[in-house]
Amino acid sequence: MLRFAIILAIVCLLYRWAMGQWPWQTLKLPPTRAQVLADARKLLEVEPDASRQTIIGAHKRRIAKIHPDRGGSGDAVHEANEARDLLLGALPPRTDPADAKDDG
Repeated sequence: MLRFAIILAIVCLLYRWAMGQWPWQTLKLPPTRAQVLADARKLLEVEPDASRQTIIGAHKRRIAKIHPDRGGSGDAVHEANEARDLLLGALPPRTDPADAKDDG
């Protein structure tokens, strides 16, 4: 039994070395679109029914907090940009020409 445990541990370590992740990490399912959208809303602190202007305003506030010039990181800025793009992409397409003006 001990021999089996040692062999299993060695196999796990070799898998980690070769693949860059533990064997059990490959069993995790990727997040669903709903989970990704919820994470983006949480990051920008907006409600599920947020408008285009609300999302853009929340993004600007977030960027003001995390910008590298203010001690933040470039990765955090990229994450906020991705959240903004994802949420804006999830909005229904515009149909009213009055809404088509530039948002800033």
